[in-house]
Amino acid sequence: MKTKFRTGVAVLGALALFATGCGSSDSDGGSADGGGDTIKVGFAQTGSESGWRSANTESMKEAFSEENGFELVFNAADNDPAAQISAVRSFISQGVDAIVIAPIVEDGWDDVLQEAADADIPVILEDRTVTASEDLYESWVGLDFKKEGVMAGEWAAAEFGSEPTKMVVLEGTTGSAPANDRAEGFDEAIAGSSIEKIDSQTGEFTRDGGKTVMEGFLQKYGVDGIDLVYAHNDDMALGAIEAIEAAGGVPGEDIKIVSIDAVKDGMQALVDGKINFIVECNPLLGDLAAELVKDVLAGEEVEKTVYVEDQSFTQEQAAEVIDSRPY
Repeated sequence: MKTKFRTGVAVLGALALFATGCGSSDSDGGSADGGGDTIKVGFAQTGSESGWRSANTESMKEAFSEENGFELVFNAADNDPAAQISAVRSFISQGVDAIVIAPIVEDGWDDVLQEAADADIPVILEDRTVTASEDLYESWVGLDFKKEGVMAGEWAAAEFGSEPTKMVVLEGTTGSAPANDRAEGFDEAIAGSSIEKIDSQTGEFTRDGGKTVMEGFLQKYGVDGIDLVYAHNDDMALGAIEAIEAAGGVPGEDIKIVSIDAVKDGMQALVDGKINFIVECNPLLGDLAAELVKDVLAGEEVEKTVYVEDQSFTQEQAAEVIDSRPY
């Protein structure tokens, strides 16, 4: 059987379908098989830790709506890996037709994914990846986190790589794919430059976490002792902005900031000059995930990895597009 090939243009076109807004459909009852009128899908979300995550959740709920032929059983695990695995086991016991997972962390999925396979329930991974065997899931749809880190690092190296630059890092959730890959990509891009990473700590992808960690960095090094902040997402960057301002510094000037996500609040901070550069991580993955579920249940072979292309933004570029962005 031929695999389905999705080009970057096709992917972006599909994402554009959701630019008009998102709804929700949470349900616990009913059942159907993949060939019936309704497809029952369990979606295990990470939580609601950021603006990006909220936009991703709404995209998924809209795509897996009753109007589109689905019954959605939704669970957000509040960034607790054990709770998320328990949710997946609940989906299996309910006899859903398919399971979609945005894994909180990469490790620890082998057993429950095998349980889903034993129950003949296909699994689609969304946004984040796992270290389990690829045989245990049908496909993954999301972003190239390492490339995002490389893009952010290339900007930093071009801007600051020729002069001594003290950098601190606000890491995402420890053990998660985006935190691991964004760190690796950024480090590769700045290798050989004059940028020195003086400290790095997780802010758990939250605004409060980013603020707290940045407050600690500022107490340790002072405003004058930090030249650059690399935040693994916009929410942590926004928390860092609050901490820098509270310490009497000017974010974007005294301390430069590079971030990843391009959610509305982050883009506004970029337009305002408080963030200096943002790499996009598009959260509108619902349509593609729903398409994959339908294809798998129809017996079609699908691509194992479906990447969505990301953009990057300077202050001027952000100002041009911010009013037209849906998230």
